[in-house]
Order: sequence, then C-alpha cells, then structure tokens
Amino acid sequence: MRELDPSLVTRLHGRANAVRWRVSVERFGDALAASAGRAFAARLADARSIESYLATLHLEDLALACACASGDEEAWEHFVRDVRPALYRAADAIEPGGGARDLADSLYADLYGLRERDGSRQSLFRYFHGRSSLATWLRAVLAQRQVDRVRSQRRHDALPDEDSPAALPAPARVVEPERERYVGAMRDALAGAIAGLDARDRLRMGCYYAQDLTLAETGRLLREHEATVSRQLARTRKQIRAEVEYRLRGTAGFTDEEIARCFETVTADAGTLDLGDLIGAEPERKKPGRPRSNRERVP
Repeated sequence: MRELDPSLVTRLHGRANAVRWRVSVERFGDALAASAGRAFAARLADARSIESYLATLHLEDLALACACASGDEEAWEHFVRDVRPALYRAADAIEPGGGARDLADSLYADLYGLRERDGSRQSLFRYFHGRSSLATWLRAVLAQRQVDRVRSQRRHDALPDEDSPAALPAPARVVEPERERYVGAMRDALAGAIAGLDARDRLRMGCYYAQDLTLAETGRLLREHEATVSRQLARTRKQIRAEVEYRLRGTAGFTDEEIARCFETVTADAGTLDLGDLIGAEPERKKPGRPRSNRERVP
C-alpha cells in the first residue's frame, strides 16, 4: 500500500470537519490509510484509484469514529445523543420486545475501548473504515453479535450417533496430485477477496453461507427485503469470483486453464476449505436434514 499524498489527506481532513472533534491530520491520515489498505488488500493501486476510493468514504463519520476511539468526551456525547437511538431501533428490529437491547448495550464497552494494549485503547471503532455510514456499520456489528449468540446456543445441540440414520456419511475422495496446490491457492485468493468486502457484504455472506440462515432470516437481521438479500448475494459472488481469478492469475501465477481446473477441483470437493473460517466465524458442524430453499454456491 503506497503512502497517501499529504495534500490529499489535508483536503479530506477538511471535508470531514475533523477539527470539530480535535482529530489531527496525522490521526485522520492513519484512518484513511487503514481504510485504503483494507479495500485494496494486496493489490497494487495507483494514486488515482486510491483518491477515487477515499472520496467515496463517509468522511464525517470516520472522523467521529476516530474521536470516539480516542476517548473525546464531546464526540462521545454526540454519539450517545444522535447515534444510540438508531442502534436501539436496530436492536428492536432484530428481536422485537427488547431482547436484543442487551447486545446493543454490550457494544458500548467495546466501542469505548476499556482495554489497552501497548498503551493504545482497543476500541471497536478501529474496525470502522468509513465504507458505509456509521449507523449502518453499527447495525451490521449488532446483527453479527446476534448471529454469534444464536450459534453459541446451537453448539449445545447434540450431534447424531455414528450409527444413526441422520449421521453424515464420509465422502469418497479421488486422489489428485495437484489438488492440495489448487485448494491452497483458492484458500489464499478467497480469503483476500472476502477481506476486501465491506462489513455489510461480509455479514450478509456470513449469515447465509456460514450460519445457514435462509434469505428471509438474513433479511430480517439486516433489515433488507428477501429479494434484496438474494440480489446482493449474487452481486457479491460476482465480485468475489472476479477478485479470486485476479489473485490466482496475478499472485499464484496460474494460467487460464489452471484457474478453470482450480475452480473445478474445489467445487467437486472443497475438503477443509471452510467459508466460515474465511469470513471470520468459527467453523460449525450443522444439524443434518434442515430444509433450505434457494441454495446458492460460492464463488
């Protein structure tokens, strides 16, 4: 990731009105660099591409997040007054009746950053990169915590006995000399492609693919229509596919024939390639026999 142009940082710092929250140009520049680094990952980007990307960010929200992460009292008062009500509305939408409000309240300690490491506050705000509005990002974080809570409850479900009709049979594997190379390359490329997604796209994928929620359940968590979830998943799959091919060709040095063979191998048998791991969730053994409509594949 190339160093940002100081004049660009200064200009964006002014557009963000970061002086309102006493965020320095240097601190804001670090936040911009982190956002650009996450967006472009290992891909080399020219100055124009980086500038175009940074211009699309929610700069005022990014400045507010920087100030809150630093513990600025005035910024926190603004956050509690203007942002917390939207977070509570999101919690009520996830679980009507107030059941998810405890999750919303539990976010504040992590957002404030009560723990320190190497003299630096470990605020959850450091994961906000301005690619969506702060309110949208908070809803995504809240929805992910709800998913984590549901998954934690599911872990206590008993697995079927090996002799049970519900037990999953071990798949037969065909020995392929190149298989491990293909799977390893696909894992690296897919991990990089997923890391480059914004938080909402990654959460949507996590809900549907890793957590095994239906389109309707995913839509309720993200406050989206079922058709919107399906459309956004299709868009994200295309984005991931293009990025994976780019990485296989550029980083792994695969030819077009090898790329096609790589996809065929992983599609036929993904082995230990687990989407939950790549998205950031712990792998989970799902209960067999759950009906699922409109099943889709990645990539």
